Formats: sequence, structure tokens, C-alpha cells
Amino acid sequence: MHSVWRLASRPDVAVDVASAGLACCSLEVEAAGQRGLLVASETVPHAATVTVLVVAGTVTTALEPALVRLFDEHAQRGPVIIVSFGACATSGGPYWDAPTVRPGIEVLFPGQEIASYVPGCPPRPEALVVELERLVDSRIPA
Repeated sequence: MHSVWRLASRPDVAVDVASAGLACCSLEVEAAGQRGLLVASETVPHAATVTVLVVAGTVTTALEPALVRLFDEHAQRGPVIIVSFGACATSGGPYWDAPTVRPGIEVLFPGQEIASYVPGCPPRPEALVVELERLVDSRIPA
């Protein structure tokens, strides 16, 4: 899923979200938009834009190349903030010992900072919004 959202607290900033929704956590990411916590928006030429890759759900060895490719596509256009959303993306969750499950997204992006780890199984949509607000505020002063 790829969306451009506006935060109520920062309408001057477009948040370009590339959501790598892989399991139940991805439903919580979608719910943030459906509940009106995030407002869909077109990119406005004069607005500052922050690109965020939200990895939500279990990352398997089969999905790893697609996630790396998604990051690389966005990184060609500029900086990408990476967010690990939920227990599975952070540590493998309840599937941590499966041979095909990656033990967290940091192994996919060596040398890249994971800006945020949002805990939960699954985290609430509000947790995503709070974290996006924090990340935007830390990168683009009001």
C-alpha cells in the first residue's frame, strides 16, 4: 500500500507512506486511515514531504527481496524513515523460531537506522499516528 497522508497536527507536511503490510498489523495501518486518524492527501508541491516505510507484520525470507526493493525504490528519491510496526516486524513475533522468518527488519537494511519500533501484537492505529507525528516533528520543525 502506498499513500500520501496528512497529520492533523502538521497539515503543512505530506507524509508519503509506503506500507509493507504483511499480516494482521497491516490492518491496523489501514485502520488509521479509515478511522480518519490520517487524512488521505495529494502531494502538494509546496508542502514538505517525509517518506516513511512502515514494515508491519511477519517478514519471511521469501518476502525479504521485495521489501529491500521497495526501500531502494523510495531511497532513490530521497531519505526514507523506516518504522518497524508490531512484534513480528521487530523480532519475528510468535514465529521467531521458524526457519523462514527473519528475526526483525534490521537484518534487511544493514547500515540503515530503524527510526522507530512500535510495540504491540498488533499495535493500535493511534500508536502509528503518534509515532508518525513524533518522526515528522523531529525532522521538520514546525
